[in-house]
Amino acid sequence: MIISTDIENRVQSIHEGAFIIDGHFDLSSDVLNRRERGARHVVRDIYLPSFKKGGFDALVSAIFIDDYFLPEMGLRRALDQISALHDEIAETPGLFRICTSVAEAEAAKSAGELAIFLSLEGAEPLQDDIHLLQIFYQLGVRALGLVWNRRNHLADGSSQIIGGKDRSAGLTAFGVEVVARAEDLGMVIDVSHLGDRGFADLVEVAKNPFVASHSNCRSIAPHMRNLTDGQITAVADSGGVIGMNCIVNFITENKNTVTVEHLVDHVDHIVNLAGVEHVALGFDFC
Repeated sequence: MIISTDIENRVQSIHEGAFIIDGHFDLSSDVLNRRERGARHVVRDIYLPSFKKGGFDALVSAIFIDDYFLPEMGLRRALDQISALHDEIAETPGLFRICTSVAEAEAAKSAGELAIFLSLEGAEPLQDDIHLLQIFYQLGVRALGLVWNRRNHLADGSSQIIGGKDRSAGLTAFGVEVVARAEDLGMVIDVSHLGDRGFADLVEVAKNPFVASHSNCRSIAPHMRNLTDGQITAVADSGGVIGMNCIVNFITENKNTVTVEHLVDHVDHIVNLAGVEHVALGFDFC
């Protein structure tokens, strides 16, 4: 596809004038993994150059726990990831900061720093202790992905959609309790990875806008991780947004010929269903 110079210039102008956020990036887990192997200045040397080239002002760092740390070490690994980011800030001051509000993110941009928001990608670090949610809030976590693909104490992940049939359970009683407490604290609920029944339950109990930080459209790419049209509408009706995911399997079934135009198809579909104000970025660059 050939794009005219005028359109390229207009796109560049819009991009440079906007506040650009990547709503899902696996930063903290990779920073910790690299630091445990002796690396330092990971964010500065490995990530910041590409963030700056892409024009990003902020990103949401997902605190993700690999299977082999669960259940015993889930809490420890989550805390270690937050600690690793603080160590990086101390080693390279003035480059990025952990933020907990829009005002703080705007201040970071004004200071020439990248704003980083913290999110739990799966509530495994909580296990079945709701009191830990307050601790994570105090540490700066402002978004809660209820599950990853697997099952935890709150709900089933989307891996329970097998052969096109939803075999998942919905929110547990503890899951409902955690959602209510998180919303009271001011944490954003993230439904990416949540099974269909859990999603339906969340729609019934959520009082605040919720988001799908890194999910595409199931009607275009029938992957368990993508959202149905009804789910897209539900996110939009709550006042939330859907972040476009760049994982190839979530974009098209024919992953050998995927292009950016295929991702734009998902954008257009959400715009037609719910409006452009409900489309966001959640690239899931691992």
